[in-house]
Amino acid sequence: MPTILIAADKMTTKYPFLKEISALGHEVVLTSLGTEAMKVAQRKTPDLVILDIDVPGESGFDFLQDFLEDWPDKPVIIHSAYSHYKEHFMSWVAADFIIKSTDFTNLKKAILNVLK
Repeated sequence: MPTILIAADKMTTKYPFLKEISALGHEVVLTSLGTEAMKVAQRKTPDLVILDIDVPGESGFDFLQDFLEDWPDKPVIIHSAYSHYKEHFMSWVAADFIIKSTDFTNLKKAILNVLK
């Protein structure tokens, strides 16, 4: 069973992920960005990371850079409410970029595609 690490800013936004993605048959690990996310990744190397970018006080791009230095072969899906982050050069290394929505269809498709 693939392990998916979700690094986002608010627990209220992470719990819907837990329900939706767990239903696909994946183990889901929820964490906040920053040092907590890296510690979790080091303890339990995920098969996929779903990453929020716009987090108060922290940058998802900083985490992305640090994560890919340690695990360059692990895919990351950026999941952001802001499409302008697609233009940031660090988003180009992500396996996919999905705009946040209350409908998880596009995110689920991206997860299934990336984990093939």
